Amino acid sequence: MHTDIDALLREIARDVQPLLAEGRVADYIPALSLVPREQFGIAVATVDGRLYGAGDSERRFSIQSLSKMYALALALQREGDALWQRVGREPSGTPFNSLVQLERERGVPRNPFVNAGALVVVDVLCRRYLQPERAVLELVHRLLGEASVAIDGDVARSEREHSDRNAAIAHFMRSFGNLHGDVAALLDAYCAQCAIAMSCSELARASLFLAADGAQPRGARVVDALAARRIGALMLTCGAYDAAGDLACRIGLPIKTGVGGGIVAIVPGRLCVCAWAPGLDANGNSIAAAAAIERFAAAIGASIFAGDTPRD
Repeated sequence: MHTDIDALLREIARDVQPLLAEGRVADYIPALSLVPREQFGIAVATVDGRLYGAGDSERRFSIQSLSKMYALALALQREGDALWQRVGREPSGTPFNSLVQLERERGVPRNPFVNAGALVVVDVLCRRYLQPERAVLELVHRLLGEASVAIDGDVARSEREHSDRNAAIAHFMRSFGNLHGDVAALLDAYCAQCAIAMSCSELARASLFLAADGAQPRGARVVDALAARRIGALMLTCGAYDAAGDLACRIGLPIKTGVGGGIVAIVPGRLCVCAWAPGLDANGNSIAAAAAIERFAAAIGASIFAGDTPRD
């Protein structure tokens, strides 16, 4: 097992360089199509307060679906288990923006990480907050202990102008009575939430509560332990779109991916790691970031299926 995390991250950053030419950026959101593909960052934050990074670990990027972790935490703070009456906890096996299951399952999304489920979560937040996207952003600020992270207005506008499929999903769920608010306002909030820009270092630090039973290392509780474990379980089974099973086999950790190229993984009780590279595979997951986290998890013996996990 590696004990020199800095050296390990530098090795990984070097070794994944050939993968940066693979895949394609999320060009269905025009603002994201402009992001140079030849970038890579990785960062690790530990529950005892250490932070490591390599490559472009301090460069901010659009977190996209990674925001769904924070929105879900906020909704569980406010709704508790009542949330599960409107959104399921099962893998979908379909693309993240698919409508096919909603007809058969009467407008109830499979899980909160597909777009349909995330829209239900935002609908819940719309009833609680005048500006739900600001509430998600303010949660991130509290998790980081500072307020420099912001919403990228250009990305939010670009995403909103090309949100026809999400609009169709929202209207479809509304027809079944599982969406209560104004669809246009909901889409405004959802697109703005996805356009939050953060670095690997910031994402690793902000997600530590999921590795620590719902509490930040400073001791502030974000969600209760049961909610944190449920978010972690959903990350493992549903966090990588319709490639969740493959990445669970490869990495063995709860992860959440985003089409901005970021991937967050948690090692319960120990740390959070975030990697970023814009080139995506056919499922919308970063090729180089997935390879980097797979290599990191194997090097430190972090798989949750490994029995007695070695400690740093």
